[in-house]
Amino acid sequence: MAIRVLIADDQMLVREGFSVLLGAQPGIEVAGEAVDGRDAVEQVAALRPDVVLMDVRMPVLDGLAATREITADPDCATRVLVLTTFDLDEYVYEALRAGASGFLLKDASARQLADAVRVVAAGDALLAPTVTRRLIAEFARLGGPSAGPRGRIEQLTERETEVLSLIAHGLSNVEIAARLVIGEQTVKTHVSRLLAKLNLRDRTQAAVFAYENGVVRAGER
Repeated sequence: MAIRVLIADDQMLVREGFSVLLGAQPGIEVAGEAVDGRDAVEQVAALRPDVVLMDVRMPVLDGLAATREITADPDCATRVLVLTTFDLDEYVYEALRAGASGFLLKDASARQLADAVRVVAAGDALLAPTVTRRLIAEFARLGGPSAGPRGRIEQLTERETEVLSLIAHGLSNVEIAARLVIGEQTVKTHVSRLLAKLNLRDRTQAAVFAYENGVVRAGER
């Protein structure tokens, strides 16, 4: 099954460019284009794409507000990959806080863009390549702790907590399996269970949750 992508950007040339780049990639299908954040929210509801490429600065409704609306719908499985020309930390923080699953600069190559779409669609990596673990740690430090965190964490088994910590440090399933000396399929099972228990959408949100709630701490190795 092809990954269905909605491209949301207020500039026609940008939309057309991304559409051509992604349309040429195997396993990816451009499902539609949105001209602003409000249009993106409405098209997600109608088309149910797997991933939205979301520009930050758009009229009517900006990309961060649109991301909040999309991710607030518990019945919507669409993931958001935020695209921007502005390599500023606050956009990363706000995008993650809004519920985005990834963050990428617009000057990324066609291959980086396609890889990021696949990563976000699979929920199988921490963040797109241009965002480092340092930024997630800083996001958590600036954002402060969540309210009442311990109740949700205590639902996890000891092994699930270990896996959550390693996710927050940016390890892939293969790397986690090697670190814990268990099978990759076992890691996938632990990841699925901890996401369900914590009511989180994907690994990116799990990493943020881990930092916010003290499972790991900024700068910790």
